[in-house]
Amino acid sequence: MTRTTTRPAPAPALALAQPGAEQDAPHQDTPHDEHAYGCTGCLDRRQVLRGAGGVTLAAAGVVVLAACGGTADAGGATTPGADGGTGSGADGALAQVADVPVGGALLVEAGGQKLLLVQETAGTVTALSAICTHQGCTVQPAEGELDCPCHGSTFQLDGTPVSGPAKEPLPAVAVHVKDGAVFSGTA
Repeated sequence: MTRTTTRPAPAPALALAQPGAEQDAPHQDTPHDEHAYGCTGCLDRRQVLRGAGGVTLAAAGVVVLAACGGTADAGGATTPGADGGTGSGADGALAQVADVPVGGALLVEAGGQKLLLVQETAGTVTALSAICTHQGCTVQPAEGELDCPCHGSTFQLDGTPVSGPAKEPLPAVAVHVKDGAVFSGTA
């Protein structure tokens, strides 16, 4: 009597990573979309790292853009106006003189241009461009000075740079006061 035995086929050998070998190459005896551990449709390490890198890059971009765009702060950097936020009311006023703090400034927007209305002494309002002369960030009013949140430049209320990378003063913008309101241009 002859006895026939069948042996099971040998299991496919796992390919171990060798220096210089491609890490995510398909295994010898398995299809490309199925890993040696039986997982189908899984992400490999390289795909996960690429995705994580893209998310990190996107988050960093948002942080940079947020730093360059001005926002309101507790120091009075708001954009009031008769129409609720553009800085130019129905009558063309940028703001009321009473809204501009004495010894301080108020951030407004007129025709897409960001301005700082400054009242160094009571009753005298001047205006400066709110765009930093260093790299174009929006300068914010602070306690008795004007601060650029992006790179730390500070300016006096007359627009003269005090510290930081900005070397040029903030440009003056023509405004005038009529009946307690501040308007663009000369009277």
